[in-house]
Order: sequence, then C-alpha cells, then structure tokens
Amino acid sequence: MILTFRSLRCSCGTLCSVAAYALTMLLVVWAVLRGAESMGYNWQWYRIPRFIFLPDGSPGPLLQGAGITLLVSGLGFVGAAVLALGTALLRLSDSVVGQALARGYLELIRNTPLLVQIFFIYFVLAPAVDLGRMSSAVLALALFEGAYASEIIRAGILGIPRGQWEGALSLGMKRSSVYRQVILPQALRNVLPPLTSQGVSLVKDSALVSTIAIYDLTMHGQAIIAETFLSFEIWFVVAAIYLVFTLTLSSLARLLEKRSSSHLEDSCTG
Repeated sequence: MILTFRSLRCSCGTLCSVAAYALTMLLVVWAVLRGAESMGYNWQWYRIPRFIFLPDGSPGPLLQGAGITLLVSGLGFVGAAVLALGTALLRLSDSVVGQALARGYLELIRNTPLLVQIFFIYFVLAPAVDLGRMSSAVLALALFEGAYASEIIRAGILGIPRGQWEGALSLGMKRSSVYRQVILPQALRNVLPPLTSQGVSLVKDSALVSTIAIYDLTMHGQAIIAETFLSFEIWFVVAAIYLVFTLTLSSLARLLEKRSSSHLEDSCTG
C-alpha cells in the first residue's frame, strides 16, 4: 500500500512537472509570436533543416556546434568535480595553508564574473603556459563551477552526523578511509540534486566560450544569423537544443537519485 502511494505520488509529481514545462513553453512561444507579428517578421522555417542536417545526412553546423558544447561541458564538469572535491577537503582539513589556499580560490572565483575569468585565462594566462582556446575554455568553466560545487560538497560532508566519524575512527579506520568508505558515499548521495543544478548551470554557462572564438552551439547560431538574418528561427532551435541537454541531465540525475535511495532502503531493511 505504501509503495503504491509512493508510486502514485511520483507519477503525479512527474505529470505536474511536464505540465509546468509545457505551459511555460507555450507562454514563451506565444510571447515570441506576438512580438514577431507586431514587427512584421517573416517566418522562414523551411530554411532551418539544412542547418541541422546537411543534404548528405551529415550533421549541420548547429549539430556540430552542439557536439562542441557537449565536449566543453563534459570536460569542464569532470574538472569541476575534481576541483570541488579537493577544495572541499582542503576547507575541512587541519592544514592552515590548505585552508588559506582554498579560501583564496573561492573568494577570487565567486566574486568575479565568468566572462572576465574566460578573458583573463585566454588572453593573459594561456600565452604564458601555452594553452589553446579549448583548454582555456575548459579550465575557466572548471574553475568557476568547481568553486560553487565545492561548497555544496562541503555542506554535504558537514551534514553527516558526528557519530559516523566517531564510530569509524573507533574501529581503527584511518581518516582517509573514513572519508572514502563512510562519509563521501553518504554526502554525495545527499548533494546530488544541487550538484545537478550546477551541472545544468555549467551547460548554460558554456555559451560564453563563444566569446573566445570557440565554435560551439551559440557561436554557430550567431554565424548563421549574421549570414541569413533568421534571428527568431535560429535562436528557437538553439534554445531547444540547450533545453534537451539540460532536461536530459536533470532526468539522469533524478534516476541516479532514485536508485541510490532505493539501494539505501534495501540496505537498511536487509
């Protein structure tokens, strides 16, 4: 009976989310159509397919740009995860130097705009250490998102009851083993939803790498608009592709969260 109620509640929640997304999209489409109509805009959707797929069936410029966006976002996410975990552990360590370095990194990154950081890394740091455009973009995204994700992970670690630490240490486990086997698995399960939000933000923030001439989805969209003047149509398609990316990421995160929760319940009942 309890499982049936939970399943019904999850189904209702999913339907409500889908309905909210659909209603929001309808309102956005209506607003854009009204605005375009007031300007006398001439819609030319028939010209759009060739920018998605070429006549020979190969990916068009928009899909090529989407691939670059996925590559930059994926590498940036991996780098951000490593930086976030390392920074969170430094903040929680007993090392005064480590805490100072982590604190300085957080204050510097969180109090400056991402666009300024991209420009600084590409125009100042990259020539000194011989970094390319792609490496500069990935580094900037990793540093920016890693700073915010580190505080999420640190909060998750601090949320674990002190008794978990005391029990593990009383068994003779080393501090590193306690982190790896006891604390981090529980903390990461708890912080998965906010980390997903950071992943979604990273995908959206990756649009700024177009400012250093990386031909991602946004850059390809701008180039097509400059050539064809199909402003509304192209930006609609670009927004739809970004929406597919972020919704897919959110769905995967919810699936992982459900699996981890069910695994935890099975472990408790077993």
